[in-house]
Amino acid sequence: MTEAAAPTASALSRPPRRGGWRSRLGTSLYIAASRIDWAEPEIKGLAQVVKPGDTVIDIGAGLGMYTVPLSYLIGPTGRIDSVDPQPRNFHVVRFLRALVGTARGKLRRVAMGPSAGEGEIVVPIHGPFPIFGHGHLRPVGTPSPNRVHRIRTAIDTVDAWVEREALGRVAFIKIDVEGFEPSVVAGARQVIDRDRPSLLMEIEDRHLIRYDRDAAGFLQEIADRWPEYRMYTWVDDAWKRTDEVRPEVRNYLFSTQAPA
Repeated sequence: MTEAAAPTASALSRPPRRGGWRSRLGTSLYIAASRIDWAEPEIKGLAQVVKPGDTVIDIGAGLGMYTVPLSYLIGPTGRIDSVDPQPRNFHVVRFLRALVGTARGKLRRVAMGPSAGEGEIVVPIHGPFPIFGHGHLRPVGTPSPNRVHRIRTAIDTVDAWVEREALGRVAFIKIDVEGFEPSVVAGARQVIDRDRPSLLMEIEDRHLIRYDRDAAGFLQEIADRWPEYRMYTWVDDAWKRTDEVRPEVRNYLFSTQAPA
């Protein structure tokens, strides 16, 4: 996908602002959907960690649930890169980025991991329908299940992508990749070391176990390498500090500053 032209000097001299009415409307629709459990409630708390002009990355962009609100929050001077390896998701997010007028950044059909290479996305099939939301990278060395939809994909790393694109400071990364989150973080260590972006990640043992990982071990790795991070969950319309992963909670925010 071709990146939009960079802002003019006069545009850069203006104070950073949020997106226009199209992205604002799209964000409002997603927030309304979150109130009836059709979208994740954490999107209501993004404004406390993402500001106009920020550079953000949406890994596992799915159907644009985070790309659209993030596009609004960063505005015309920010940049959002959306990443998803599934063709269906890629085309939906491409349409939504055009629809809401996403100003800057790229959309890539690729998986993120600890190193560059190739892999296979397996999408479970229930009845006659593939469940694209549960698509995940097949763990290396495991047989491919019979009743799945298979998608070959390239694998890249966040560190390599950020270096190639010569991105400035990355302020926020969202990662939802069905248990592959620790591997994505392993491929983003240089960026995290450099920028300490806020991280919003799905962390569930039921997904992590397919890669022989668990939440407790993942949290310990983060604490050992980046002790300044604190973990938060979205509870009663506010980010609340927590030190544990609970089965009923999917998404966790890691930030070096209290969201405000």
